[in-house]
Amino acid sequence: MAKAKVTFLDIGVTVNVPVGTRVIEISEKVGAGLIYGCREGDCGTCLMKVEEGWNNLTEPSVVEEKVLRENMAGKHCRLACQAQVLGDIVVRPA
Repeated sequence: MAKAKVTFLDIGVTVNVPVGTRVIEISEKVGAGLIYGCREGDCGTCLMKVEEGWNNLTEPSVVEEKVLRENMAGKHCRLACQAQVLGDIVVRPA
């Protein structure tokens, strides 16, 4: 199974994960500061900033794009409950 590196800047931790894993699942396991309220992509509490590897995440869904707009998310922000890892990334809470 293909692996990717995910680095959480807020806690200074890098982990190897299977490609296709949602960022929120990794965050929970390592104790990073990405919080969540719903896991369904419609609340926006798990907003994260992708510092590196923006193209190494799955494309945002229509629902995620709507929530990002509603929350006036900046460039390279994603919802950790929706974004799946495809390659190496570096993230932090937004």
